[in-house]
Amino acid sequence: MYLDGKWYSLEALPGRYDDKDPIGVLDVTILSNLVLDAILGIKDLRTDKRIDFVGGIRGLGELSRRVDSGEMEVAFALYPVSMGQLIDIADTGNIMPPKTTWFEPKLRSGLFIHSLD
Repeated sequence: MYLDGKWYSLEALPGRYDDKDPIGVLDVTILSNLVLDAILGIKDLRTDKRIDFVGGIRGLGELSRRVDSGEMEVAFALYPVSMGQLIDIADTGNIMPPKTTWFEPKLRSGLFIHSLD
């Protein structure tokens, strides 16, 4: 989290999220439920005008720049979704939550291949 010119590391306390749910363990889900919704009242990541997304390729500098400029109040940097997490979500028939589908580098074919054996 970047706030007032400083970076902070946030860690969810054990028991505050469902570690058996493939979506519940994602950083974006934990942040959404425990901070954005519970503290800031941001219910819908897709439509709320108080939130914006910065792709990871733009780096932490872009996040701090937007806060330092006054454009935003606070910024959060999240670990990317791992391939294992992505596969777990797909294998359980779930869909990726908002703000988790940014991947770099982009696949040239637009296809994602997963071995079924």
